[in-house]
Amino acid sequence: MRHFLSIKDLSKGELLYLVKKAMDIKKDPRKYEDAMDDKTLLMIFEAPSLRTRLSFEAAMLQMDGHAIFYTTSESTLGKKESMKDFSRVASRYVDVIMARLFSHSDLEELAKYSSVPVINGMTSAEHPCQIIGDFLTMLERRKINKIAYVGDCNNNVTNSLLYAAAMLGIDIAIACPKGREFEPDRSVINECRRITKKSGSHIEVFHKARQAVKDADFVHTDSWMSYRIPKEMEPLRIKKLRPFQVNAQLMNYSNNALFMHCLPAK
Repeated sequence: MRHFLSIKDLSKGELLYLVKKAMDIKKDPRKYEDAMDDKTLLMIFEAPSLRTRLSFEAAMLQMDGHAIFYTTSESTLGKKESMKDFSRVASRYVDVIMARLFSHSDLEELAKYSSVPVINGMTSAEHPCQIIGDFLTMLERRKINKIAYVGDCNNNVTNSLLYAAAMLGIDIAIACPKGREFEPDRSVINECRRITKKSGSHIEVFHKARQAVKDADFVHTDSWMSYRIPKEMEPLRIKKLRPFQVNAQLMNYSNNALFMHCLPAK
């Protein structure tokens, strides 16, 4: 049994295998129409989502399985039941669990006591399924030499993108405002730089967007206001992040890059 909680759970070969498998499923979905026959997926949602729910639920249906939607807002989890008890009970009923939680430690606790595989549908630390999807999209279109990420870089998407690029030997440049609020997690940067010593790629952090997107094949970003940022912070964040907005002018500095955004694009 394998859990998928982080890009770090994979080797380079396994990461590429998942991307290529996704390509094959996309090319010939009928070949996989009974791949989840008689299997049940439990989808636990603490953070709301349109795309995560639809993609997992539709995939289970298309592969002859079934998905159960379960929101923690209507749950006894954390009130009458511990994560340990919840995990042990849930894994007796279903074959796979996907959890979209705020706390990565909660996800790890869920996986620790689960007797079925647990998939990270998003936590504050990582967003691995999205990055698998991103690399599927990018590799379908062109060779990737360099990726740029601009904006708020202290988030789950940046972390998973850094891990994947480092593992695959792809250069990645980050651009964000100065300050710990926006800069990528230092421990993630340090760990990825250790990985790049083997893979041969480079990681750079800039505080000017133009420097990061120079020669980039793909430019990534994310929303300036994530789920857990207080609404009253929006005017200040817009002011600080405005120079890092991805627009036509910024894209002109890239290698005719394609734009990657995980949505919603507000």
